[in-house]
Amino acid sequence: MVKRYLKVKSLADVMTLLKTSFTCIPSVEYVKLEDSVGRITATPIIARYSVPEIHLAAMDGISVKTESTSCASEQNPITLKDAIRINTGNVVPRDYDAVIMIEDVWAEGDSFTIRKAAAPWQHIRPAGEDIGELEMVLPSRHKIRPHELGALAAYGITEVEVLTINVGLIPTGSELVNQGSRPKPGQVVESNTVMATAILTSVGAKCTRYPMVRDDPSLIRKAISKAIIENEIVIVSAGSSAGTKDFTADAILNLGEVLVHGIAIKPGKPAIIGRITGKPVIGMPGYPLSALTVLREIISPLLELYGLTFPNPETVNARLTSTIHKDIGTDEFVLCATGKVGDHWVISPLSRGAGVQMSAVRANAYLKVPNQLEGFETGENVESTLMVSRDEAEQALLITGSHDPVLDHLANMLRRTGIDLHSTHAGSMGGILALKKDECHAAPMHLLAKDGSYNTQYLKKYLPGENLILVCVAGRQQGIVSRNGISFKEIRNYTFVNRQKGSGTRMLLDFELKKAGMNPSIICGYDREVTTHLAVALAVKSGEADAGICVYSAAKSLGLQFVPISQERYELVIRKAHMDDPRVKALIDTVASQEFKEILSSLGGYDTTETGVQHELP
Repeated sequence: MVKRYLKVKSLADVMTLLKTSFTCIPSVEYVKLEDSVGRITATPIIARYSVPEIHLAAMDGISVKTESTSCASEQNPITLKDAIRINTGNVVPRDYDAVIMIEDVWAEGDSFTIRKAAAPWQHIRPAGEDIGELEMVLPSRHKIRPHELGALAAYGITEVEVLTINVGLIPTGSELVNQGSRPKPGQVVESNTVMATAILTSVGAKCTRYPMVRDDPSLIRKAISKAIIENEIVIVSAGSSAGTKDFTADAILNLGEVLVHGIAIKPGKPAIIGRITGKPVIGMPGYPLSALTVLREIISPLLELYGLTFPNPETVNARLTSTIHKDIGTDEFVLCATGKVGDHWVISPLSRGAGVQMSAVRANAYLKVPNQLEGFETGENVESTLMVSRDEAEQALLITGSHDPVLDHLANMLRRTGIDLHSTHAGSMGGILALKKDECHAAPMHLLAKDGSYNTQYLKKYLPGENLILVCVAGRQQGIVSRNGISFKEIRNYTFVNRQKGSGTRMLLDFELKKAGMNPSIICGYDREVTTHLAVALAVKSGEADAGICVYSAAKSLGLQFVPISQERYELVIRKAHMDDPRVKALIDTVASQEFKEILSSLGGYDTTETGVQHELP
């Protein structure tokens, strides 16, 4: 039995171990020329013939023998006896060694008169001018670029020998179900090998996804034994932690040796590196973001040792919007949303839960917090690695503040214009803080003041004198969501799910509780917080809570009962200095569009009377 995490190795030590423990000899395959873009050449590519293969005319004119033109001048024009009319691209007749442009010739029938001598080989494309037969077109270990295919085709190349590596992927776990199946409670769709295959095949690996293996040590050993014969690398998904059903390390040890079990990275600590018959076997954690980290930080560098190269990502220096804490001794990788606000980059960490795949979907960058640091502080400038091109990152529109389901519809509509909307659900007060620090393009909010107005009193208090534009998204209904029509006064008798502190919805609840003379302490679940309206509705639908407070559209989308308690003004607040930003203009135009108003109406619970209306503070 393998001891779990006997000695956790640093990421740097693991990189050294990979370089010294395996021979890393790739396979090769032939692919059609049109399928070779992005592939790495295994051997030099050699031209099959010269281009051109014979001397060709580079101009329209006459082909001549230069010795017969030597006496020609302005004072001594001569009429050639053996010149031949020729067009661009025609083969130059044997024994003729120059072409005179037709513009320099006085032609009369088959008679050609010239006033200037021709130089040998003028206006002739000599054989092999572009490339000679058996000359190297591309060297080995070259990544083929799209524009190179034209030249390769012209030089007679129809197939290319490229590098590859055969990778076997074995998903393990009795809880797994196939793609397309709706998992029952306790089951999960097998997705890690889908992600791994997409990443690895993008650089030319040939991946085989083996059938899922339930948690049985003998079956896992059998699957690894088969895969190690058929592949150069084997990746086992899940079973690498210290649970009672984690058998990957023992299976590898039974067949070979375990070099590493436990790497000082987060997420991804349980990763395993083993060796069987000289080949690497990687135990990849089952949590999706752990698997992603291991794929990016360990498996991708391993494939590069075989000659398969991954794109080199760009980095930007960005201001961090919230503090990141971690333990010293671990390299932590945090998925983030980044974008350019005004003249500076900002970056916002997303959920760090290893099972939250939507963090990877929403992310366009990530941070590495080095092992010698305890983290980064809010406002610190940090180097972030882009997961998209710099141009795409610069088109990100950062929205920080109150959540509403309509933000997804805005994101979908803006994507048509090439703009990516990244929304951070920080609550209305979080949006005010982001505005104050100029860390977002717009802050959605619905902050109810004592006088019954929305947003303006808070903006005047926390951003005094700032020039702001408020764009009304809609009047929206907030109310109690439940499975059986619970009213506001009845929530004291049921379990409750709340929104986070600082959210406008939480403040509305407190306002209504105070108005009704109800102490929050009597609400069972008042301190249980989620960050979105849909999360509230899901908690109610699943039975985790009997009631919560959310917008009508969230309750309607899940078929739940809704008892309204208030209609509020939901607005986007924007610094006036950013109003000329094309991304902000596109956002405002989208909110004011008829299409968006129709979407609001179809969702239900929104009053579009003032949708798109702007007013200014102060």
